[in-house]
Amino acid sequence: MKKINATTIAVALLIMALLPLCPYSAQARDDVDNGGFIYGVVTTESGKEYKGFLRWDDEEAFWDDLFHSSKEDLPYLDEYEDFYDDDDNDRDRRDRRDRKVKIFNWSINIDSHEWKGSDSRIFITRFGDIEKIQVTGSDDARIYMKSGAHFDVSGYANDVGGVIYVNDEDLGEINLHWNRIDEIRFMPAPDDADPNAFRLYGKVATRRGEFEGWIQWDKEECLSTDKLDGESEDGDIAIPMGRIESIERYGSRGCEVILGDGRTFRLRGTNDVNSDNRGIMVEDPRYGRVTIFWDEFERVDFEKRDNSGRSYRDFKGGDKLEGIVTDTDGRDYEGRIVFDLDEAWTWEILNGSLRDIEFDTPFMLVKSIEPRGFDDCKVELKSGETLRLEDSQDVSENNDGVLIFTDRNGDPEYVSWNDIEKITFK
Repeated sequence: MKKINATTIAVALLIMALLPLCPYSAQARDDVDNGGFIYGVVTTESGKEYKGFLRWDDEEAFWDDLFHSSKEDLPYLDEYEDFYDDDDNDRDRRDRRDRKVKIFNWSINIDSHEWKGSDSRIFITRFGDIEKIQVTGSDDARIYMKSGAHFDVSGYANDVGGVIYVNDEDLGEINLHWNRIDEIRFMPAPDDADPNAFRLYGKVATRRGEFEGWIQWDKEECLSTDKLDGESEDGDIAIPMGRIESIERYGSRGCEVILGDGRTFRLRGTNDVNSDNRGIMVEDPRYGRVTIFWDEFERVDFEKRDNSGRSYRDFKGGDKLEGIVTDTDGRDYEGRIVFDLDEAWTWEILNGSLRDIEFDTPFMLVKSIEPRGFDDCKVELKSGETLRLEDSQDVSENNDGVLIFTDRNGDPEYVSWNDIEKITFK
Protein backbone atom coordinates (compact mmCIF):
# COMPACT_ATOMS: atom_id res chain seq x y z
CA MET A 1 0.00 0.00 0.00
CA LYS A 2 1.30 3.41 -0.96
CA LYS A 3 1.94 5.67 2.02
CA ILE A 4 -0.05 8.96 2.03
CA ASN A 5 1.59 11.89 3.79
CA ALA A 6 -0.09 14.61 5.84
CA THR A 7 0.30 17.26 3.12
CA THR A 8 -1.62 15.15 0.61
CA ILE A 9 -4.45 14.62 3.09
CA ALA A 10 -4.64 18.36 3.86
CA VAL A 11 -4.88 19.28 0.15
CA ALA A 12 -7.61 16.68 -0.41
CA LEU A 13 -9.65 17.99 2.50
CA LEU A 14 -9.32 21.55 1.19
CA ILE A 15 -10.58 20.54 -2.26
CA MET A 16 -13.54 18.72 -0.75
CA ALA A 17 -14.43 21.77 1.28
CA LEU A 18 -14.39 24.04 -1.78
CA LEU A 19 -16.44 21.82 -4.12
CA PRO A 20 -19.87 22.91 -2.84
CA LEU A 21 -18.93 26.51 -3.63
CA CYS A 22 -18.85 25.84 -7.38
CA PRO A 23 -21.54 28.14 -8.90
CA TYR A 24 -22.64 25.59 -11.52
CA SER A 25 -22.68 22.25 -9.75
CA ALA A 26 -23.39 19.34 -12.09
CA GLN A 27 -25.38 17.63 -9.38
CA ALA A 28 -28.88 18.28 -8.10
CA ARG A 29 -29.51 21.41 -6.05
CA ASP A 30 -31.45 21.10 -2.83
CA ASP A 31 -33.51 24.23 -3.60
CA VAL A 32 -34.88 22.95 -6.93
CA ASP A 33 -38.47 21.70 -7.20
CA ASN A 34 -38.64 18.34 -9.01
CA GLY A 35 -42.21 18.81 -10.31
CA GLY A 36 -41.23 19.35 -13.94
CA PHE A 37 -39.57 15.93 -14.32
CA ILE A 38 -41.49 13.08 -15.98
CA TYR A 39 -42.41 10.49 -13.35
CA GLY A 40 -44.40 7.29 -13.48
CA VAL A 41 -44.72 3.53 -13.26
CA VAL A 42 -43.60 1.24 -16.09
CA THR A 43 -45.12 -2.24 -16.11
CA THR A 44 -43.30 -4.85 -18.18
CA GLU A 45 -44.69 -7.90 -19.96
CA SER A 46 -43.27 -10.03 -17.15
CA GLY A 47 -45.54 -8.21 -14.70
CA LYS A 48 -42.81 -6.31 -12.87
CA GLU A 49 -43.21 -2.62 -12.05
CA TYR A 50 -40.52 0.08 -12.06
CA LYS A 51 -41.35 3.43 -10.51
CA GLY A 52 -39.39 6.65 -10.71
CA PHE A 53 -38.22 9.45 -12.99
CA LEU A 54 -38.50 8.54 -16.69
CA ARG A 55 -36.49 9.59 -19.72
CA TRP A 56 -36.99 8.78 -23.40
CA ASP A 57 -33.75 7.68 -25.12
CA ASP A 58 -31.44 10.25 -23.48
CA GLU A 59 -33.76 13.00 -24.69
CA GLU A 60 -37.18 13.94 -23.28
CA ALA A 61 -37.27 14.19 -19.49
CA PHE A 62 -39.90 16.86 -18.69
CA TRP A 63 -43.67 17.19 -18.84
CA ASP A 64 -43.56 20.00 -21.43
CA ASP A 65 -41.33 17.98 -23.78
CA LEU A 66 -43.02 16.78 -26.98
CA PHE A 67 -44.06 13.21 -27.70
CA HIS A 68 -44.08 12.38 -31.44
CA SER A 69 -45.54 9.51 -33.43
CA SER A 70 -47.81 8.90 -36.43
CA LYS A 71 -51.60 8.65 -36.07
CA GLU A 72 -53.05 5.34 -37.15
CA ASP A 73 -56.71 6.35 -36.96
CA LEU A 74 -57.93 9.38 -38.91
CA PRO A 75 -61.69 9.55 -38.29
CA TYR A 76 -62.12 12.80 -40.20
CA LEU A 77 -60.37 11.42 -43.27
CA ASP A 78 -61.43 7.76 -43.34
CA GLU A 79 -64.45 6.96 -45.47
CA TYR A 80 -64.47 10.26 -47.34
CA GLU A 81 -65.73 10.29 -50.91
CA ASP A 82 -64.14 12.76 -53.25
CA PHE A 83 -66.88 13.13 -55.80
CA TYR A 84 -65.23 15.86 -57.88
CA ASP A 85 -63.90 14.88 -61.30
CA ASP A 86 -61.72 16.84 -63.68
CA ASP A 87 -64.73 18.60 -65.16
CA ASP A 88 -65.49 20.17 -61.80
CA ASN A 89 -62.44 22.38 -62.17
CA ASP A 90 -64.22 24.15 -65.04
CA ARG A 91 -67.32 24.95 -63.01
CA ASP A 92 -67.73 28.34 -61.44
CA ARG A 93 -67.66 28.91 -57.70
CA ARG A 94 -71.42 29.01 -57.33
CA ASP A 95 -71.89 25.60 -58.97
CA ARG A 96 -69.46 24.09 -56.47
CA ARG A 97 -71.48 25.26 -53.44
CA ASP A 98 -73.53 22.86 -51.34
CA ARG A 99 -71.85 19.73 -52.64
CA LYS A 100 -71.43 17.00 -50.04
CA VAL A 101 -68.72 14.60 -48.94
CA LYS A 102 -69.29 11.70 -46.54
CA ILE A 103 -66.74 11.49 -43.72
CA PHE A 104 -67.12 9.18 -40.76
CA ASN A 105 -70.95 9.15 -40.98
CA TRP A 106 -71.20 12.94 -41.45
CA SER A 107 -72.46 14.60 -44.59
CA ILE A 108 -70.15 17.58 -45.01
CA ASN A 109 -71.11 20.75 -46.86
CA ILE A 110 -68.19 21.39 -49.21
CA ASP A 111 -67.38 25.02 -49.94
CA SER A 112 -64.65 24.43 -52.53
CA HIS A 113 -63.21 21.96 -55.04
CA GLU A 114 -59.82 22.18 -53.24
CA TRP A 115 -60.25 18.91 -51.34
CA LYS A 116 -57.02 16.90 -50.93
CA GLY A 117 -57.75 14.10 -48.47
CA SER A 118 -54.25 13.46 -47.18
CA ASP A 119 -53.84 10.05 -45.55
CA SER A 120 -51.11 10.59 -42.93
CA ARG A 121 -50.77 12.78 -39.86
CA ILE A 122 -48.20 13.26 -37.11
CA PHE A 123 -49.31 12.89 -33.52
CA ILE A 124 -47.68 15.51 -31.27
CA THR A 125 -48.50 16.25 -27.66
CA ARG A 126 -46.79 17.25 -24.45
CA PHE A 127 -46.02 14.43 -22.04
CA GLY A 128 -47.98 16.28 -19.36
CA ASP A 129 -51.23 15.84 -21.33
CA ILE A 130 -50.85 12.04 -21.43
CA GLU A 131 -52.48 9.85 -18.79
CA LYS A 132 -50.95 6.52 -19.84
CA ILE A 133 -49.38 4.66 -22.74
CA GLN A 134 -50.22 1.07 -23.65
CA VAL A 135 -47.63 -0.68 -25.79
CA THR A 136 -49.43 -2.59 -28.57
CA GLY A 137 -46.49 -3.63 -30.75
CA SER A 138 -42.77 -3.27 -31.35
CA ASP A 139 -43.38 0.12 -32.95
CA ASP A 140 -46.94 0.83 -31.83
CA ALA A 141 -48.90 2.20 -28.88
CA ARG A 142 -52.28 3.45 -27.71
CA ILE A 143 -52.05 6.88 -26.06
CA TYR A 144 -54.66 7.78 -23.44
CA MET A 145 -54.99 11.53 -22.95
CA LYS A 146 -56.12 13.43 -19.85
CA SER A 147 -58.85 14.90 -22.06
CA GLY A 148 -60.48 11.47 -22.32
CA ALA A 149 -59.47 10.85 -25.94
CA HIS A 150 -57.19 8.04 -27.01
CA PHE A 151 -55.08 7.55 -30.16
CA ASP A 152 -53.44 4.57 -31.80
CA VAL A 153 -49.99 5.56 -33.02
CA SER A 154 -47.04 3.96 -34.77
CA GLY A 155 -43.41 4.80 -35.41
CA TYR A 156 -42.27 8.10 -36.94
CA ALA A 157 -39.90 8.91 -34.04
CA ASN A 158 -38.05 7.03 -31.32
CA ASP A 159 -40.68 8.09 -28.79
CA VAL A 160 -42.43 4.86 -29.82
CA GLY A 161 -40.22 1.80 -30.16
CA GLY A 162 -37.20 3.16 -28.34
CA VAL A 163 -35.69 2.75 -24.88
CA ILE A 164 -37.20 4.16 -21.68
CA TYR A 165 -34.77 4.94 -18.85
CA VAL A 166 -36.30 4.52 -15.40
CA ASN A 167 -34.54 5.87 -12.33
CA ASP A 168 -36.26 3.39 -10.03
CA GLU A 169 -36.66 4.54 -6.43
CA ASP A 170 -35.08 1.38 -5.01
CA LEU A 171 -33.07 -0.22 -7.84
CA GLY A 172 -31.49 2.79 -9.49
CA GLU A 173 -31.42 3.18 -13.27
CA ILE A 174 -32.82 0.47 -15.53
CA ASN A 175 -33.12 0.65 -19.33
CA LEU A 176 -36.35 -0.87 -20.65
CA HIS A 177 -36.73 -1.70 -24.33
CA TRP A 178 -40.11 -0.92 -25.87
CA ASN A 179 -40.96 -4.50 -26.79
CA ARG A 180 -40.65 -5.54 -23.13
CA ILE A 181 -43.02 -2.85 -21.85
CA ASP A 182 -46.73 -3.40 -21.30
CA GLU A 183 -47.87 -0.03 -19.94
CA ILE A 184 -46.55 3.35 -18.76
CA ARG A 185 -48.66 5.27 -16.24
CA PHE A 186 -47.79 8.89 -15.49
CA MET A 187 -48.13 10.63 -12.12
CA PRO A 188 -46.64 13.55 -10.16
CA ALA A 189 -43.26 12.96 -8.53
CA PRO A 190 -43.21 12.72 -4.72
CA ASP A 191 -41.86 15.89 -3.12
CA ASP A 192 -38.87 14.06 -1.66
CA ALA A 193 -37.86 12.26 -4.89
CA ASP A 194 -34.39 13.30 -6.06
CA PRO A 195 -33.70 13.41 -9.85
CA ASN A 196 -29.97 13.90 -9.14
CA ALA A 197 -29.77 16.77 -11.64
CA PHE A 198 -31.32 20.14 -12.38
CA ARG A 199 -32.92 21.45 -15.54
CA LEU A 200 -31.16 23.84 -17.93
CA TYR A 201 -32.60 27.34 -18.33
CA GLY A 202 -31.33 30.24 -20.37
CA LYS A 203 -31.68 33.08 -22.86
CA VAL A 204 -30.93 32.33 -26.48
CA ALA A 205 -29.95 35.17 -28.81
CA THR A 206 -30.72 34.75 -32.52
CA ARG A 207 -30.66 36.95 -35.59
CA ARG A 208 -34.41 37.42 -35.14
CA GLY A 209 -34.54 38.20 -31.47
CA GLU A 210 -34.22 36.54 -28.08
CA PHE A 211 -35.97 33.49 -26.68
CA GLU A 212 -35.99 32.60 -22.99
CA GLY A 213 -36.95 29.41 -21.22
CA TRP A 214 -35.97 25.81 -20.55
CA ILE A 215 -33.18 24.62 -22.85
CA GLN A 216 -32.65 21.33 -24.69
CA TRP A 217 -29.32 21.51 -26.52
CA ASP A 218 -28.90 19.57 -29.78
CA LYS A 219 -32.46 18.25 -29.13
CA GLU A 220 -30.95 16.14 -26.36
CA GLU A 221 -28.99 17.72 -23.50
CA CYS A 222 -31.43 19.21 -20.98
CA LEU A 223 -30.01 18.14 -17.59
CA SER A 224 -27.07 19.52 -15.63
CA THR A 225 -25.44 16.09 -15.79
CA ASP A 226 -25.66 15.80 -19.60
CA LYS A 227 -22.35 16.36 -21.39
CA LEU A 228 -21.32 18.83 -24.09
CA ASP A 229 -18.77 16.98 -26.25
CA GLY A 230 -16.12 18.60 -28.40
CA GLU A 231 -12.49 18.79 -29.43
CA SER A 232 -10.40 21.48 -27.74
CA GLU A 233 -6.88 22.55 -28.62
CA ASP A 234 -5.64 20.27 -25.84
CA GLY A 235 -7.75 17.21 -26.64
CA ASP A 236 -11.27 15.78 -26.48
CA ILE A 237 -13.45 17.13 -23.70
CA ALA A 238 -16.91 16.38 -22.25
CA ILE A 239 -18.25 19.20 -20.09
CA PRO A 240 -21.29 18.73 -17.79
CA MET A 241 -23.91 21.18 -19.02
CA GLY A 242 -24.56 22.37 -15.48
CA ARG A 243 -21.05 23.86 -15.31
CA ILE A 244 -21.45 25.98 -18.46
CA GLU A 245 -22.23 29.68 -18.21
CA SER A 246 -22.55 30.47 -21.94
CA ILE A 247 -22.09 29.05 -25.43
CA GLU A 248 -21.49 31.27 -28.44
CA ARG A 249 -21.44 30.14 -32.08
CA TYR A 250 -18.04 30.52 -33.72
CA GLY A 251 -18.78 30.13 -37.43
CA SER A 252 -20.13 26.85 -38.81
CA ARG A 253 -17.39 24.65 -37.36
CA GLY A 254 -17.34 25.40 -33.67
CA CYS A 255 -18.32 27.47 -30.68
CA GLU A 256 -16.85 29.21 -27.66
CA VAL A 257 -17.79 27.83 -24.24
CA ILE A 258 -17.41 29.79 -20.99
CA LEU A 259 -17.60 27.91 -17.69
CA GLY A 260 -18.89 29.18 -14.38
CA ASP A 261 -15.32 29.40 -13.07
CA GLY A 262 -14.31 31.71 -15.93
CA ARG A 263 -12.38 29.25 -18.10
CA THR A 264 -12.99 29.49 -21.85
CA PHE A 265 -12.78 26.75 -24.50
CA ARG A 266 -13.16 26.80 -28.26
CA LEU A 267 -14.68 23.48 -29.28
CA ARG A 268 -15.22 21.81 -32.63
CA GLY A 269 -15.47 18.37 -34.20
CA THR A 270 -18.88 17.10 -32.95
CA ASN A 271 -22.53 17.83 -33.66
CA ASP A 272 -22.81 19.35 -30.18
CA VAL A 273 -20.70 22.30 -31.24
CA ASN A 274 -20.91 22.75 -35.01
CA SER A 275 -23.41 23.11 -37.87
CA ASP A 276 -24.43 19.44 -37.53
CA ASN A 277 -26.22 20.42 -34.32
CA ARG A 278 -29.85 19.26 -34.64
CA GLY A 279 -31.24 22.40 -33.00
CA ILE A 280 -31.40 24.33 -29.75
CA MET A 281 -34.86 23.90 -28.23
CA VAL A 282 -36.34 26.57 -25.98
CA GLU A 283 -39.57 26.15 -24.01
CA ASP A 284 -40.67 29.79 -24.28
CA PRO A 285 -44.04 30.47 -22.59
CA ARG A 286 -45.00 32.89 -25.38
CA TYR A 287 -44.72 30.33 -28.18
CA GLY A 288 -44.46 26.81 -26.79
CA ARG A 289 -41.50 24.80 -28.10
CA VAL A 290 -39.09 26.77 -30.31
CA THR A 291 -36.26 25.03 -32.20
CA ILE A 292 -33.38 27.24 -33.33
CA PHE A 293 -31.07 25.85 -35.98
CA TRP A 294 -27.35 26.59 -36.13
CA ASP A 295 -27.33 29.31 -38.81
CA GLU A 296 -29.85 31.31 -36.76
CA PHE A 297 -28.25 30.67 -33.37
CA GLU A 298 -25.86 33.24 -31.91
CA ARG A 299 -25.47 32.68 -28.17
CA VAL A 300 -27.04 31.13 -25.09
CA ASP A 301 -26.52 32.38 -21.53
CA PHE A 302 -27.56 29.91 -18.85
CA GLU A 303 -29.29 30.95 -15.64
CA LYS A 304 -30.15 29.12 -12.44
CA ARG A 305 -33.81 28.53 -11.60
CA ASP A 306 -35.40 27.18 -8.41
CA ASN A 307 -37.91 25.00 -10.27
CA SER A 308 -37.98 22.54 -13.15
CA GLY A 309 -40.96 23.68 -15.20
CA ARG A 310 -44.66 22.92 -15.28
CA SER A 311 -45.76 20.03 -13.08
CA TYR A 312 -47.98 17.13 -14.10
CA ARG A 313 -50.88 18.73 -12.22
CA ASP A 314 -50.48 21.91 -14.27
CA PHE A 315 -51.65 20.08 -17.39
CA LYS A 316 -55.45 20.04 -17.22
CA GLY A 317 -56.20 17.90 -20.26
CA GLY A 318 -57.34 20.63 -22.64
CA ASP A 319 -60.66 21.19 -24.39
CA LYS A 320 -62.08 20.69 -27.85
CA LEU A 321 -61.15 23.40 -30.34
CA GLU A 322 -63.89 25.98 -30.74
CA GLY A 323 -64.14 29.27 -32.56
CA ILE A 324 -65.29 31.15 -35.63
CA VAL A 325 -64.16 30.47 -39.21
CA THR A 326 -64.64 33.41 -41.58
CA ASP A 327 -64.46 32.58 -45.28
CA THR A 328 -63.32 34.82 -48.12
CA ASP A 329 -66.96 35.73 -48.88
CA GLY A 330 -67.36 37.14 -45.37
CA ARG A 331 -69.53 34.32 -43.98
CA ASP A 332 -68.94 33.14 -40.41
CA TYR A 333 -69.17 29.55 -39.19
CA GLU A 334 -69.12 29.20 -35.41
CA GLY A 335 -68.73 25.99 -33.45
CA ARG A 336 -66.38 23.12 -32.78
CA ILE A 337 -63.40 23.15 -35.16
CA VAL A 338 -61.31 20.35 -36.66
CA PHE A 339 -58.21 22.02 -38.09
CA ASP A 340 -56.56 20.47 -41.17
CA LEU A 341 -59.18 17.68 -40.88
CA ASP A 342 -57.07 16.34 -38.04
CA GLU A 343 -56.44 18.52 -34.96
CA ALA A 344 -59.50 18.81 -32.73
CA TRP A 345 -58.08 19.57 -29.25
CA THR A 346 -56.44 22.59 -27.62
CA TRP A 347 -53.47 20.44 -26.56
CA GLU A 348 -52.63 19.60 -30.19
CA ILE A 349 -49.77 21.41 -31.89
CA LEU A 350 -49.64 24.02 -34.66
CA ASN A 351 -46.35 23.63 -36.50
CA GLY A 352 -44.55 26.13 -38.73
CA SER A 353 -41.22 27.84 -39.36
CA LEU A 354 -39.79 31.32 -39.58
CA ARG A 355 -36.63 30.82 -41.64
CA ASP A 356 -34.29 28.74 -39.44
CA ILE A 357 -36.56 28.81 -36.39
CA GLU A 358 -39.29 26.19 -35.98
CA PHE A 359 -42.36 26.68 -33.76
CA ASP A 360 -44.42 23.92 -32.14
CA THR A 361 -47.25 25.89 -30.56
CA PRO A 362 -50.18 24.33 -28.66
CA PHE A 363 -53.50 25.54 -30.03
CA MET A 364 -54.42 26.71 -26.54
CA LEU A 365 -51.86 29.52 -27.07
CA VAL A 366 -53.26 30.53 -30.49
CA LYS A 367 -55.72 33.42 -30.82
CA SER A 368 -56.18 33.49 -34.59
CA ILE A 369 -54.85 32.19 -37.91
CA GLU A 370 -55.01 34.00 -41.27
CA PRO A 371 -53.78 32.31 -44.49
CA ARG A 372 -51.55 34.77 -46.35
CA GLY A 373 -50.53 33.03 -49.54
CA PHE A 374 -49.11 29.93 -51.14
CA ASP A 375 -46.87 28.82 -48.28
CA ASP A 376 -47.50 30.87 -45.15
CA CYS A 377 -49.97 32.41 -42.76
CA LYS A 378 -50.24 35.01 -40.01
CA VAL A 379 -50.62 33.58 -36.51
CA GLU A 380 -51.65 35.79 -33.61
CA LEU A 381 -50.92 34.35 -30.18
CA LYS A 382 -52.72 34.97 -26.91
CA SER A 383 -49.45 36.39 -25.57
CA GLY A 384 -49.86 39.29 -28.00
CA GLU A 385 -47.06 38.08 -30.28
CA THR A 386 -47.64 37.73 -34.03
CA LEU A 387 -45.80 35.22 -36.23
CA ARG A 388 -45.59 34.73 -40.00
CA LEU A 389 -45.19 30.97 -40.30
CA GLU A 390 -44.37 28.83 -43.33
CA ASP A 391 -43.00 25.46 -44.47
CA SER A 392 -45.48 23.01 -42.95
CA GLN A 393 -48.81 21.45 -43.83
CA ASP A 394 -50.50 23.31 -40.99
CA VAL A 395 -49.75 26.76 -42.41
CA SER A 396 -49.59 26.29 -46.19
CA GLU A 397 -51.89 25.38 -49.07
CA ASN A 398 -51.19 21.73 -48.24
CA ASN A 399 -53.57 22.19 -45.30
CA ASP A 400 -56.69 20.10 -45.99
CA GLY A 401 -59.07 22.72 -44.63
CA VAL A 402 -61.32 22.82 -41.58
CA LEU A 403 -64.55 21.25 -40.40
CA ILE A 404 -66.92 23.35 -38.30
CA PHE A 405 -69.62 21.64 -36.26
CA THR A 406 -72.09 24.52 -36.03
CA ASP A 407 -74.83 22.31 -34.58
CA ARG A 408 -74.12 19.45 -32.21
CA ASN A 409 -76.74 17.28 -33.90
CA GLY A 410 -76.10 18.40 -37.46
CA ASP A 411 -73.60 17.80 -40.22
CA PRO A 412 -70.39 19.86 -40.18
CA GLU A 413 -69.48 22.55 -42.67
CA TYR A 414 -66.22 22.28 -44.60
CA VAL A 415 -64.11 25.25 -45.71
CA SER A 416 -60.94 24.71 -47.72
CA TRP A 417 -57.69 26.43 -46.78
CA ASN A 418 -57.82 28.71 -49.83
CA ASP A 419 -61.34 29.84 -48.87
CA ILE A 420 -60.45 30.78 -45.28
CA GLU A 421 -60.10 34.45 -44.45
CA LYS A 422 -59.51 33.97 -40.71
CA ILE A 423 -59.93 31.47 -37.91
CA THR A 424 -60.52 32.96 -34.46
CA PHE A 425 -60.28 30.54 -31.54
CA LYS A 426 -62.12 30.86 -28.25
